[in-house]
Amino acid sequence: MNPSLPPAITPAHSSSDSESTSRRRRTRHLGSLASLAALALVLSACGANASGAGSSGGEDPAQGTASGSASDAVDPAEPVNAAQLESRAEVASLTPRVVLAHEGGLVTLDGESGEVVHEEELEGFLRLNNAGDGQHVMVTHGDAFEVYNSGIDAQGHGDHFHYYESTPGLSDITFEAPHAGHVVMHNGLTTLFADGDGSIQTFTSEHLKDGQPRTETTSTETAHHGVALKLVDGSLLTTQGTEEERDTVQVLAGDDGADVAAETNDCFGVHGEAAAAPNENGDVVVLGCEDGPVIYRDGEFHKVEAESEYQRTGNLAGSEDSPIVLGDLKTDAEAEFERPTEVALINSLTDELDTVELGSSYWFRSLARGPEGEALVLTYDGELNVIDEETGEITAEIPAIEAWEENEEWQQPGPILKTSGSLAYVTDAENQQLVVIDLEAGEVVNEVDLEVTPVEMAVVDGHAEAPEHAAGSGHDH
Repeated sequence: MNPSLPPAITPAHSSSDSESTSRRRRTRHLGSLASLAALALVLSACGANASGAGSSGGEDPAQGTASGSASDAVDPAEPVNAAQLESRAEVASLTPRVVLAHEGGLVTLDGESGEVVHEEELEGFLRLNNAGDGQHVMVTHGDAFEVYNSGIDAQGHGDHFHYYESTPGLSDITFEAPHAGHVVMHNGLTTLFADGDGSIQTFTSEHLKDGQPRTETTSTETAHHGVALKLVDGSLLTTQGTEEERDTVQVLAGDDGADVAAETNDCFGVHGEAAAAPNENGDVVVLGCEDGPVIYRDGEFHKVEAESEYQRTGNLAGSEDSPIVLGDLKTDAEAEFERPTEVALINSLTDELDTVELGSSYWFRSLARGPEGEALVLTYDGELNVIDEETGEITAEIPAIEAWEENEEWQQPGPILKTSGSLAYVTDAENQQLVVIDLEAGEVVNEVDLEVTPVEMAVVDGHAEAPEHAAGSGHDH
């Protein structure tokens, strides 16, 4: 089944919206791009949009069902990112881009040289997530998700790719979302969750490249800090809860999303999700709970039994090349501020959880996965721990940055770990550095001095992070 939503639309924005946006930010472009290309290049055969049915109408708040698409008509207005589209030019190759959020805005670096290629002034506390298409980054900014163009794009064309650069910067593509929260990329789709009203917006990730995409919208029963994602079969996996408690996860199906195809109420304090390698029956998804995680597999939820009454795994890192999901692991419900030294390896096929003792603590921005599915954890001692996810063996401890300790306020700057291919990127907030590690060589290959203190980071390489795959396309393990 192809879950692709209808292609992008280009809604007109009011002048008041534009004026408000311009007052909040100012852009600086650094470095150089290839010469400008005609807009026709964007519409070439190398990047045609997929098409499909629009979202259905109807609403049943009790089941969190679909409420229709953002728009049923195509607006002929100029795309909100028209200038960026016009600046697009083909180049011979691409290097990753590192986008950093700091107090005062965004800065984008060339991931190989460390050169600053763009700066953007933007007020407020900014969170970053990859948008799914390999080119854009979601900037969570108060009550909206704003879309930032990193300036690189790899377009598949048969057995090869074409590479493009464009002018980096905020694109004016925006998704209104009261108390904007989680961003999930899965199977060629991106899903946005708003904690303030429980609204859920899903769109085809690639359609960001052409302007404001059509969205399929729905909502949960009540507002809560939640998460959702579209499954390969078109159903919606979503949390349900309130501001006071949340322990329910549902899979909603049917033309209007009114059918509860699967449900569990056995995930106390549900927080976070990660897709593991799919099996022959479709998606496998792990969700974090405070009493042992739950796993959606084969159309049902499965509980991983906790060894104690409190065993929180609220931050997860998955790989669709592995059935094992990496998670943090907290076991002291009474601790005012727990600093765990063990991580969890959750087997999504056997519903088992194994632990790995690291000998040093870590925090929620310390978890990532490597190119072969290996688990990666950055610990307080400044080392990047490489773990064989199948055996739990620590196969390498790579010195990365100076020793550090987590701040008690999570919004304060601290080290961040992200990966792109065989490279790991680590920020050293204390010393204002970006450190690049070659995972295959097991050593630091670059250290970049920064003029800002990074708070969040996203790394893109032009290739879609979670491309579409067919239902039932399981992996052999």
